[in-house]
Amino acid sequence: MLVLIYAGAAVATATCWADVTSVAGFAGWAAWVGRLTGLLAGYACAILLGLVARVPALDHGVGTDRLARWHATAGRYTIVLSVTHMLFATAAYVARSGIGVLEGTAGLLLDGPGMLEAAVGLLLLIGVAITSVREARRRMRYETWHYLHFITYGAVFLAFAHQLTGPDFAGSAVMSVLWQALYVSVSALLIWYRFLTPLRRALRHRLRVAEIRRESPAVVSVYLTGAHLDELGAEPGQFFRWRFLTPGMWWTANPYSLSAPVNARFLRITVKGVGDHSRALARLRPGTRVWAEGPYGALTAARRRRPQVLLVGGGVGISPLRALFETLPGQVTLVYMARRDEELILRGELDAIALMRGATVHYTVDELSGSSGGRSVPLTGRALRTLIPGLAVHDVYLCGPSGMTTAARQALRRAGVPNRRIYLESFDF
Repeated sequence: MLVLIYAGAAVATATCWADVTSVAGFAGWAAWVGRLTGLLAGYACAILLGLVARVPALDHGVGTDRLARWHATAGRYTIVLSVTHMLFATAAYVARSGIGVLEGTAGLLLDGPGMLEAAVGLLLLIGVAITSVREARRRMRYETWHYLHFITYGAVFLAFAHQLTGPDFAGSAVMSVLWQALYVSVSALLIWYRFLTPLRRALRHRLRVAEIRRESPAVVSVYLTGAHLDELGAEPGQFFRWRFLTPGMWWTANPYSLSAPVNARFLRITVKGVGDHSRALARLRPGTRVWAEGPYGALTAARRRRPQVLLVGGGVGISPLRALFETLPGQVTLVYMARRDEELILRGELDAIALMRGATVHYTVDELSGSSGGRSVPLTGRALRTLIPGLAVHDVYLCGPSGMTTAARQALRRAGVPNRRIYLESFDF
């Protein structure tokens, strides 16, 4: 996927590079740099939106969290390239016109084709980027940050008309048509997969809350029923973005993994109450309508390459692993980590699955109690090698709190498991 993205950038800027030998003088070089960075910025805008269009082939093949990281990187490139384009294009205009910097900048903004719209779009992009800085994002609700990001759509398409006025498009009908086709394609993917598909599925499946079952003092399982559930195409390990149509919850869609394989009777998610939305799930009433967007995620059986598989779950991160534990073929071992024994949820189900398929479950807890059926296993490479014979030849699926997954990944690497065979997916997007 990255090779295709970089190849597209090379094609998009090919004519610019072909003309580099004829560039001369400060104004010429400033115009050339402005031209190149403008092309790359326009291309990055299309990639920026395409990465979050939630195209199933991309989402299931690359992974939602990785696409989100690429999107963030593309956003930074877009801002840097756009600002560089503005500065060098303005410098070239001022140098050629022989007027002052302030007068030349004002004239370019007011008289340049599509320049004012492009400047407004750039300011909007910068505003969105500021809200995405970690310190700023921590100060606002996720929902606020999420909806502010929709400004990106307007910012990108404000700048689109300006892009078509560049020399690479004004002088080439073929380039202009290809560029427009790129943006039309991205727009179609966004409209279809982010808006129309969720609406179509909501009308088709008519999901409702059937039951709330408490798994521990802080964790609940939500059972959902609906029509044609077997047509959802959800695989064990995947998640949906759930929107519960009840006061205070309808306007936000949070990602929760399926904690059981999809069947014709129900869907199930298992959630720990750590925020306003997740805590409110315990108060949902049977019959509440639900809008589910998905399925998303690449933490599925498709990643498996070895007959031996290790699942490592921490806390409520057991949810997608519980579904995988039941369905993954081959020799499967589960290591379930928690701070205390009462935080080992779905334990009865895990034991029953292990007995049914002849698999092994290891429960590890940090704080041992007299009634604990688990044991304390340090998260080190040596301890994991002792616990799991032949660990280095396993595929490993990993899910849990970020601190635990980071430590587990390091321990697995020290235990001899290559990074390419450690599969995890984070909801930090």
